[in-house]
Amino acid sequence: MGMIFTKEELLKKNHYDVIVVGGGHAGIEAALACARMKLQTIMVCGSFERIGNMPCNPSIGGPAKGILVREIDALGGQMAKSADHTCLQVKMLNLSKGPAVRAMRVQSDKLAYAKYMQSVVVKEQNLDIYIALVDQLMTLGEVIQGVILEDGTKITSQAVVITTGTYLSSRVLCGKNATPSGPDGENTNYGLSTSLKKLGFHLLRLKTGTPPRVYTDTIDFTKGQLELGTDMPLAFSYETNPKDMIPFEKQVPCYLIWTTPKTHDIIRSHLNESSMYSGIVEGVGPRYCPSIEDKLVRFSDKERHQLFLEPESLSLNETYIQGFSTSMPHEVQEEMVHSLPGFEHAKIARYAYAIEYDAIDPLELKPTLESKRIKGLFFGGQVNGTSGYEEAAAQGLIAGINASCYIQNKEPLVLKRDEAYIGVLIDDLVTKGVTDPYRMLTSRAEYRLLLRHDNADQRLLHYGYKVGLIQEKRYQNYLKKMETLRVEKERLAQLKLTPKEHINAYLAKIPSPILKDGISAIELMKRPEITYQDIVQMLDLDRPLDEELGHQITIEIKYQGYIDKEFKEAQRVLKLESVKIPDDINYQEIANLASEAREKLSKIRPRTIAQATRISGVNPSDIAILLVYIEAKRKGNHPHDSRSA
Repeated sequence: MGMIFTKEELLKKNHYDVIVVGGGHAGIEAALACARMKLQTIMVCGSFERIGNMPCNPSIGGPAKGILVREIDALGGQMAKSADHTCLQVKMLNLSKGPAVRAMRVQSDKLAYAKYMQSVVVKEQNLDIYIALVDQLMTLGEVIQGVILEDGTKITSQAVVITTGTYLSSRVLCGKNATPSGPDGENTNYGLSTSLKKLGFHLLRLKTGTPPRVYTDTIDFTKGQLELGTDMPLAFSYETNPKDMIPFEKQVPCYLIWTTPKTHDIIRSHLNESSMYSGIVEGVGPRYCPSIEDKLVRFSDKERHQLFLEPESLSLNETYIQGFSTSMPHEVQEEMVHSLPGFEHAKIARYAYAIEYDAIDPLELKPTLESKRIKGLFFGGQVNGTSGYEEAAAQGLIAGINASCYIQNKEPLVLKRDEAYIGVLIDDLVTKGVTDPYRMLTSRAEYRLLLRHDNADQRLLHYGYKVGLIQEKRYQNYLKKMETLRVEKERLAQLKLTPKEHINAYLAKIPSPILKDGISAIELMKRPEITYQDIVQMLDLDRPLDEELGHQITIEIKYQGYIDKEFKEAQRVLKLESVKIPDDINYQEIANLASEAREKLSKIRPRTIAQATRISGVNPSDIAILLVYIEAKRKGNHPHDSRSA
């Protein structure tokens, strides 16, 4: 059983297999993964109450991000289960669009979520928790040895996972004031930034922000547009029974409002007072989640911007104004809030602020999220230049898995771009780097139809099972599910529908063209408007699939041609993934490589030819030269062939 250690207890047991620095969404997944893979693990964080904290929006999921959460669950991570247990509203987004962009989102009770996560980490075997800030990393040559805390205490380990989020040398910005602080007034960490710089790491300066929270009982919601959840049996985790989720009739509503001309006038007249435009900001802000003042400058032609009103917690009288992030002074924020519809008499519970912080340049990392400089040192989450709880948790999970594999001398887990959004996320980071906080978008994935919400288990559960995070019972249940789908597809291929009166009447009602000849159920399902449930109704099928599997089989049959096409393209690229680039390759000695390609390849050091093709500035001609060089080297090293490159 894990526990919160006192200093005396820590000094008695000051060696661990893995040290995880940080207790946010990345730190939780990293620590749980290591502990569940049977390694003695310690999570060192600044505050127990902040474990699982949501310093920004009180929701989990959304476009692309919701699929990340499903993937975390399929690999054996925790986020999906915790989100299911503590949600206030469940919604499936983009239901009217294709399956490639459908994604789930839950409005979370942020206090309940944090408490739930705290109970999970405290109960976890092999996981200890210690409240402190890490000041330095201990290394021997190019190998990690452990950490030194701010009070000088040393903890040794075989691996360290850094998941410090936005706490490295962070400062909170509001108006023209800059205060050294982490999110929500927590302590910042200067020592670790200094230690990383001394070790030669390149750090980036990034910025993010948060909107004001307003007392819920001071808002007139009648002036907003009601936004309800989706009345369907939905859950993030494959192990959560949707019947155990909050019933639709008890779900808490959200509301949609828009900014007004008055809002825009206030912002424009005070623009020079914003931290963003007053000259005190050093960091680069998120391109896809800009502050409201940034939106007005960048999209000056827009007459209004939409804002979502989201409940923070059943235990809090606070509403989150999503889309209204700002770093204006408090008195200007008051004017801005009062200019919104329904907020004429609103009272601000907590003011908005921006925060800037140090992040590691992700080009410093391998696709395993291990540092290229120091063996056994891994990084996960917002410290890698990303934004978002879901992106953080996904990286924390992979960093934790690979730290464990590193210690246990097992093959690391590197997910490919056609296997997971997690694969796209990490490949983008370590291949392209970042200039602003990275956010996962469906448009970043070239195989969107393969990476769907419904099939995350088919793509990834075997990996979770292989590394030891998916238990035998769950894996056997998954195999039974796959067999059920296979058998049902066979049945649908054999079932025939004929132009009987009741069948044609049903088709006309949908509407869908009536039958003139017999057709198999599987062929009829290829019509855009026909679902598995329609077949069940028309044929009065016995033992039909449940709603989730029925939905999945509909997608697989209807989009099979497109899925096969994407799969073939992925297989073509996979051939390039199989061409490994030697670790010791010297790009300077390869004749005819363009100078930019030589520079980028030397810096990023891609593992495979496929990864090399995704580096900006490396052209097809450079790839051709590189392939010839690698092949010549390979033959030159053959004992029966004396030729050299």
